[in-house]
Amino acid sequence: MASVGKPISDRASTEELEADIRQLKAEIEKLSQQLAKTGEQGYGTARRAAAEGVEQLRVQGEAAMESLRGNARDLEQQMSAHVREKPVTSLAIAAGVGFLFALFSRR
Repeated sequence: MASVGKPISDRASTEELEADIRQLKAEIEKLSQQLAKTGEQGYGTARRAAAEGVEQLRVQGEAAMESLRGNARDLEQQMSAHVREKPVTSLAIAAGVGFLFALFSRR
């Protein structure tokens, strides 16, 4: 007696379809894991790049600050030399600047 239900060809098709579905589920799971791993790697790469950028900016900032300090020292030395060479002129300029500052600060 033939089995009750579906014909043999229908059962074979159903079994093949179920096997294909199981295989697709496994492949989807594998792809999900790969995407998660890729996302973690992308985050790590972005984090490292940001840290390198911050370090580079810090180094550039320190170099700029040192340059400014050097310029300030040079300017101070030039002013000191000018005051030693021409003390009366320097005193007159300082008095004039002080007078203008006082005049503007009243307003």
